[in-house]
Amino acid sequence: MDIQKIREQFPILREKNRDKDLIYLDSAATSLRPVSVIGSEILFYQEYGASIHRSVYELGEKATNSYENTRKKVAKFIGSDSSESIVFTKSATESINLVANAWGFKNLKKGDIVLLTDMEHHSNIVPWQIICDKTGAKIEYIKSTKDGTLDLQELDNALNDKVKIVSFTHVSNVFGTINPAKTIIDKAHKNGSLVLLDGCQSAPHLKIDVKELDCDFFVFSAHKMLGPTGVGVLYGKTEILEDMDPYQTGGGMIRDVTMEKSSWSCLPHKFEAGSPPSAQVYGMGAAIDFLNLYPSEYETVFQYALEKMYKVDGITIYGNAPERTSTISFNINNIASLDIAQLLDYEGIAIRSGHHCCQPLMKSLNISSCARISFYVYNTIEEVDIFIEKLNETIKKLS
Repeated sequence: MDIQKIREQFPILREKNRDKDLIYLDSAATSLRPVSVIGSEILFYQEYGASIHRSVYELGEKATNSYENTRKKVAKFIGSDSSESIVFTKSATESINLVANAWGFKNLKKGDIVLLTDMEHHSNIVPWQIICDKTGAKIEYIKSTKDGTLDLQELDNALNDKVKIVSFTHVSNVFGTINPAKTIIDKAHKNGSLVLLDGCQSAPHLKIDVKELDCDFFVFSAHKMLGPTGVGVLYGKTEILEDMDPYQTGGGMIRDVTMEKSSWSCLPHKFEAGSPPSAQVYGMGAAIDFLNLYPSEYETVFQYALEKMYKVDGITIYGNAPERTSTISFNINNIASLDIAQLLDYEGIAIRSGHHCCQPLMKSLNISSCARISFYVYNTIEEVDIFIEKLNETIKKLS
């Protein structure tokens, strides 16, 4: 893999950060975009541009075809046999809200349990809290271990006939842990529970096969995998989606409307009310094309960084799972993570600090925040060396 050839395709890497060469180490939050993705959105507006699913003229047909062809591309990307199982939303957050409301409101009742883990992003906690308040169901949590993994014995102990759905992250956005999704899904199904798998951190890094995983729902976002903002995906087994009521209503999702009542369109359109983000969906297709061309060899950069990080004085690295992706969360003794991030910013280095939308996990770790670096296709060994050098300088300044 010619890393320089790849980097040339990301124009933002030619920009400066505080008048320094940009080193971007925050891809777990949002990734950068290659020219092919940026250009695809421009192309859509220049050559297609019309409203989809509503027009018989050629421009409208082109727009509709670009949108629906991307749906097929997404289905293939995650291993689904049917494009009808792919619902476009504005974010993975909306995808989870859709399931919590459209499935949860209909299927949860007082005494039922939604089973989560303590390493969930807030987006996979808050929607369930809201729907449980409305239905009388309750949430229980599987706690993570010291090394950032899940105790499957604790899962076995938690599963019972009250657990209606298990909703968990495929990859932790703090630990980087790749959870044993297939094992958890099989255990949940044996218990009679459905499973929602949060793939925000896995879809950008791992080969996903929802058919093999056998998850009932899978959610992810385009912006974490080189695509545009404003596009999320909900995969659902079609028989389950068919039984769910619409989450939002309006134009585009109806079959027939009278003054008294309405009926809904077929899958997946009954969950896509309003004018969709057509150009952004088209851009997501370009991102998938890019990822299919360039496999995840940047994991070598991550492993190199991890080895270097363990040698930093006073460091605590959170999570030590044998199976993990390219995210490293850490703290330095007696130094605030925000101070580290701010000083590195003045060296041109963009890292994350804070609770990473995982306050329950921060509480479990007995910390309020931590710093985080994360890598993707455009990062290099040289950037790691500069980061380590500047991190050590920052520690000396703040000690």
